Amino acid sequence: MSVIDEVKQRIDIVEVVSQYVTLTKAGRTFKALCPFHSEKHPSFFVYPEQQSWHCFGACNTGGDVFTFIMKKEGIDFGEALRLLAQRAGVTIPSRFEQDAGKDKRERLYQVNEATAQYYHNLLLNSPAGEKAQKYLANRSLSPETITNFQLGFSPNSWEALKQYLNERGYTQSELLTTGLIIEAETGKTHDRFRNKLMFPIFDIRGRITGFGARVFDNSLPKYLNSPQTPIFDKSGSLYGINLATATIRQQNLAVIVEGYMDVITAHQNGFNNVVASMGTSVTEKQVSTLKRLTKNTVLALDADTAGEEAMLRGVSHENTLDAEVRVIILPRSKDPDDIIKEDATMWQHLLEEALPVVDYTFKMVTSKLDLTTARDKSLAVDKLLPIIAEIKDMVRQAHYLQ
Repeated sequence: MSVIDEVKQRIDIVEVVSQYVTLTKAGRTFKALCPFHSEKHPSFFVYPEQQSWHCFGACNTGGDVFTFIMKKEGIDFGEALRLLAQRAGVTIPSRFEQDAGKDKRERLYQVNEATAQYYHNLLLNSPAGEKAQKYLANRSLSPETITNFQLGFSPNSWEALKQYLNERGYTQSELLTTGLIIEAETGKTHDRFRNKLMFPIFDIRGRITGFGARVFDNSLPKYLNSPQTPIFDKSGSLYGINLATATIRQQNLAVIVEGYMDVITAHQNGFNNVVASMGTSVTEKQVSTLKRLTKNTVLALDADTAGEEAMLRGVSHENTLDAEVRVIILPRSKDPDDIIKEDATMWQHLLEEALPVVDYTFKMVTSKLDLTTARDKSLAVDKLLPIIAEIKDMVRQAHYLQ
């Protein structure tokens, strides 16, 4: 149990708040004149069961016992933790700063988990979520798949998520840090994700680090992701890795695709070793993550210019993996989602016929040139020689030089 959890377990928010204001019992809650603004009628409520508070007046904010102390005493989270730990009789470890840093990161994971549950519940159980349900049904996703990936719906509201999380004890600072809300130049904040299909992004340990979001029409941008945060780095994340890890180890093979729906459709059809780079650029960080599970990787990026350019970087990924990377050649205007839905056996065939990345590169480069001309031969050498030079295996390098 973390220091934060132990303090919250031992501290009663009613006792703490009552040291600053006079609380009056109102059913299962307590009410008072708000200690943070002047008012004549009580708008400040404390909820013992949730161990939270909320002002429905001018403040229009709330939180847990930590946020109350921070706001009332004008101190930061670390100081509030020290103060409440002392009151609760909880000993803070000597390596407090390091532990506090871990606790702060843990809080960010908790914020994301609460957010994912909120979005998922809206998708399944609210009238507003019916639009998202219809979209997913049209994409042929089963209820089990929707649950497995914890897909959600963000409402078309500027403050719905912010208010929901504030009421559950999460601070504005934490919401800003996770990127779930945005602060305008005026100082006002609003929800980042609105009227979107939501994809929680998990790390290999099953923790939610960030979110992807998709529009329901063809408007641009089609996708929106969480910004870089202390717990989310898009360049090092692989969508679906939490569900794919066991199968990747078992089959000793990982397949990298581009998009969220590619992964979801693959898993629904039994191809559970598929993960997504969430874009065309496969990074060294992503490849390094997979190296802990397998040395065998197949790239299945969309057959467009960006995808082809990404595959050209496959040799450097081979060096990271210390193994050969293979490439699936996708039909034009088709992505893995389309192919698997139309014919899962075709996808299996493409996997079996995947080319070594250098062979693919040779094929791609030479297909655009006329090798009967000296000029194009020279161009081929200029493009291919640096790639061959990257190959660490001398036998393979000699093979391609021939």
